[in-house]
Amino acid sequence: MPAMFVNLPATDLARSKAFYTAIGFTINPAMSDHNGACVVVEEGHSYFMILTREYFQTFTDLPIGDPAVNPSVSTAIFLDSREAVDKALTDGTAAGGAEPHSATDYGFMYQRQLNDPDGNILEFGWLDPATAQGPEAVANQQA
Repeated sequence: MPAMFVNLPATDLARSKAFYTAIGFTINPAMSDHNGACVVVEEGHSYFMILTREYFQTFTDLPIGDPAVNPSVSTAIFLDSREAVDKALTDGTAAGGAEPHSATDYGFMYQRQLNDPDGNILEFGWLDPATAQGPEAVANQQA
């Protein structure tokens, strides 16, 4: 299975590491240094690379935007239960993150948005596989 690394710019690497460990992830020290930290979301599959803005800039000639003002990506992470989603939000807001709006509950799917201290958007969710109805059910419940 392929592995996915999502690179995110950070203004304060230590603060970002504290935030991501507070919401239940771990740091891989073998892939971390003064320029960035490897946050393990799911070992062998999913990672965040939290990079200093200066180091992140070396990957592009384009200017780096401010995700708190002009977001360009939202990363969805689905957990095993609604309680795990709620815990991630409780721990994340206590560690300096922000929840910009209330939870979305479709019955079969539950989502909450958590912005990290730099404004990068994380969507924590839970999906009940026994009752999931697909995109049409979401559209019908929003109508």
